[in-house]
Amino acid sequence: MEFSADNLVRENIRLMTAYSSARHEFTGTATIFLDANENAFGSPLATDYNRYPDPLQVKLKEKISSIKGVPVPNIFLGNGSDEAIDLLFRIFCEPGRDNVVLLPPTYGMYEVCAEMNNVSVKKVPLTSNFQPDLDGIANAIDENTKLIFICSPNNPTANSINREDVEVILNNFEGLVVIDEAYINYAKQRSFIAELTEYPNLVILQTLSKAWGLAGLRLGMAFAGTPVINYMNKVKYPYNINTPTQELALEALTQVTTVNDWIQITVEQREWLKQELSLLPFVQEIYPSDANFILARMDNAKEIYNYLSSNGIIVRDRSRILLCNNCLRITIGTPDENAQLTTTLKNYKPN
Repeated sequence: MEFSADNLVRENIRLMTAYSSARHEFTGTATIFLDANENAFGSPLATDYNRYPDPLQVKLKEKISSIKGVPVPNIFLGNGSDEAIDLLFRIFCEPGRDNVVLLPPTYGMYEVCAEMNNVSVKKVPLTSNFQPDLDGIANAIDENTKLIFICSPNNPTANSINREDVEVILNNFEGLVVIDEAYINYAKQRSFIAELTEYPNLVILQTLSKAWGLAGLRLGMAFAGTPVINYMNKVKYPYNINTPTQELALEALTQVTTVNDWIQITVEQREWLKQELSLLPFVQEIYPSDANFILARMDNAKEIYNYLSSNGIIVRDRSRILLCNNCLRITIGTPDENAQLTTTLKNYKPN
């Protein structure tokens, strides 16, 4: 069956009339704006902050389009990727009836959004080498399965998901396949963005929080076919991306060379840190990483976590996560931070 967003969407969403703001209804140029009940005298911060932001973020999308090679109509911008994730549940999953497939261990917000939207979750754990169980996924899918989430590179395991496996899922699932590429800038594997025209059921999530260093702005991106993007724009809050965020993101996106330099240093430091950690007697295994962090299995992760914390270094203990027993997730810091981490670990004495 050929994929159709109209067939997948919730009936009430398909039939609803989207809220139309003043800035939606007027497009063009003007000198006097008396349509949105704004304060005409300005703002204590900046003159233009008294005006509502562009609800469709056209200038910012045009800049992203030039960088990513994706047409503007295929781009959605959200208040972090979490907004895009939540919208996909709200648009395509009927509460109390539909379900989604997750591949743990993976990013926790998928399950949180499912719970918030009263959508059932079918968990198909990754294999021991952190790759999809294709037979398990096929068996989990039923007529009410609307979404499959694939995080690649995966969080917390740091590895990329086999491209061929993702293609099998895309070719055999009639719902939406959501590939979360938050860490794609650090990966050898290329983005699935080039496949957008090939797979109408593909949604790609990316972010400016990681490689671009804009976590504080909370700006996430979704790329998909225009029917899916149109529904996301229909359901989102009218002014979901504020003016300062749009302005600062536009400014940051001119610094491609700087960001590429940071990515190169991070990848170099990732390999250096893996080598240094491998020399420590209490480190059992360091898993392959395509992200800006590594996952390492240790003799007593909780004790080492507490030791590092007492020395002012905070990592993430993932020991309670499926397949991650006694694992610490360590973000790649600056060269100085990484050196302090390894020096501190070399002085660790097990209790």
